[in-house]
Amino acid sequence: MDQNTSIEEARASAAQVMEELSKVIVGQNDIVKSLVASLFANGHCLLIGVPGLAKTLLVHSIADVLGVSFNRIQFTPDLMPSDIIGSEVIHEHAGNLEFQYRPGPVFTNLLLADEINRTPPKTQSALLEAMQERKITVAGETRPLPSPFLVVATQNPIEQEGTYPLPEAQLDRFMFSLDLGYPQPAEEQEIVRRTTIGERATLNRVLTAEKLLEFQKLVRAMPVADGVLASAVALSVATRPGESAPAEVAKKYIEWGAGPRASQYLVFGAKAFALMDGRSAPEVHDVYEVAPAVLSHRIVPNYRATGEGLTAKDIIVRLLDEHR
Repeated sequence: MDQNTSIEEARASAAQVMEELSKVIVGQNDIVKSLVASLFANGHCLLIGVPGLAKTLLVHSIADVLGVSFNRIQFTPDLMPSDIIGSEVIHEHAGNLEFQYRPGPVFTNLLLADEINRTPPKTQSALLEAMQERKITVAGETRPLPSPFLVVATQNPIEQEGTYPLPEAQLDRFMFSLDLGYPQPAEEQEIVRRTTIGERATLNRVLTAEKLLEFQKLVRAMPVADGVLASAVALSVATRPGESAPAEVAKKYIEWGAGPRASQYLVFGAKAFALMDGRSAPEVHDVYEVAPAVLSHRIVPNYRATGEGLTAKDIIVRLLDEHR
């Protein structure tokens, strides 16, 4: 199979995945597209939205459509690291007491970390090695995770009691941060109709874990023009108020800007968007399209932004307008 055929197959597969998801997810087309792109780019994704916006349903549905193994962890204040990565337990074998490792739910292809900010930082950090290295270490022994391994986490932005902000080091490991807004009235009416009349739609499996791995390799192998690389780096640099070429909005509203991983994910995201569109290489407009999802959770707004009620996403939108 030549590369052009592979690109067309990837485009068609992405379209099929999104068509299947539309059977149970009403609206949120941009969110669904970005989430599928993050899977194609082998990147983890953070979904932020108030309760009732079908965040969990979306991830469940993607697992059904992709045909990958799936586990869900409900994060709570009393969750322990061993509840995620597993632990060694003592058991009797042939009259002797031995340690036996029992894998945790992290050993899966697609892991849903539900309400990830409800657990203390010590437990949150149990995911750090898994997300970055695709492996975990227990009792001095390193164990690889299944491939592909992807984390989709959900977070409620309005309820602060009993929550713990995600450390910057963990936020940086999410390729995309996606904000789910309220549906439009017509969309909400369709949601109510679907969920109160008849049975839930049956989703067809249109992709396999092996095929997803092929698409991830294709994304990594896609060539990138120097101009596209330069635009990605320039955007990241523009968020850093203390560097040589910050945007005016960064100097005014940003305390800390995005690190080098942002530039990498801008390129990976642009590649995935290009592949889903049936193109063999990303363009500059792809970088700008993925920029809000890549940069919003990687900047720290300053006191002035907070005082004026500006969110990180608001600042990035202004930065993109200034930078175009």
